[in-house]
Amino acid sequence: MEPAGADDYSRGQPSALDDDTSSANNQSNESYPSQKNEHEAQSPSAAAAAAAASASAAAGADGEDRTAESASYLQRLLTEGHERPDGYFCTICFLPIEIPVGRHSVTNVCCMKTVCNGCDLAASQLGMYNRCPFCRTPLPHEGASFLAMVQKRVDKGDADAVHFLGDQYYQGYHGLVEDVPRAIELWTEAAELGSVEAHFNLGTTYYDGDGVEEDKPRGTHHLQQAAMRGHAESRHNLGVFAFGRGNYEIAVQHCMISAKMGHEMSLICIKAMFMKGHATKAQYAEALRGYQDAVEGMRSPQREEAKGLGI
Repeated sequence: MEPAGADDYSRGQPSALDDDTSSANNQSNESYPSQKNEHEAQSPSAAAAAAAASASAAAGADGEDRTAESASYLQRLLTEGHERPDGYFCTICFLPIEIPVGRHSVTNVCCMKTVCNGCDLAASQLGMYNRCPFCRTPLPHEGASFLAMVQKRVDKGDADAVHFLGDQYYQGYHGLVEDVPRAIELWTEAAELGSVEAHFNLGTTYYDGDGVEEDKPRGTHHLQQAAMRGHAESRHNLGVFAFGRGNYEIAVQHCMISAKMGHEMSLICIKAMFMKGHATKAQYAEALRGYQDAVEGMRSPQREEAKGLGI
């Protein structure tokens, strides 16, 4: 992924300029001969100068349009995705799940619903063993029965199930042979179906070149898509990349957003930028308050008990 310059934010986005540019060029080519016909005495050098001036004007207008498009996309990137998506809330207690979500929750393949560790522990304490605490379906054993249940959800077009199956191929879990190309294929399908987590996986995989050819622009695009849908880790990564490019103002804005979602590393980054003079004291204080509010909103007695038990 390239750092968060304005040009980076337009890369990979559909452009409405292509048709307009083509139309402008056609108009220039069509109008120039008519001017030549009106002024047949015009010298070749004068004609060349006029053509150059016309091309320069068209290029300038095109450049201005593209700059405006990049600025508009950057504005969207920084104003959208400040709230976490529905999939990052527990389906039983409805509280947002701590980050990283995978460490503080379980997802059962019967229904692909995410349950926080606190509610999962509470279900076990009530004697609900080997059953999904949400839909009460008996949990499958490892291997073929597990994958068969996942595939059933995949066949129904469940974006989370498609993403989950991609994870299994990527890691080589449940008897599957590690297959990164297949994982990429499944994540791409899941992203098209609306999976935010799939965008994140694609973004980090392409950016790092982890098992695929490195493609930072494509990785940037997927991380941006996830960030605009409320994915805190993607937002944090964009902030880190912006910092690496020396674009501190954008880096602070990204990390402020993710810190207020409860992303601890983003808060640490803002503190570091404050210590280096890249963020203001007011910005750090705002991020700290937002982070503390987010963390407080994710607490429950059941979750604290689960943590005490090392869950």
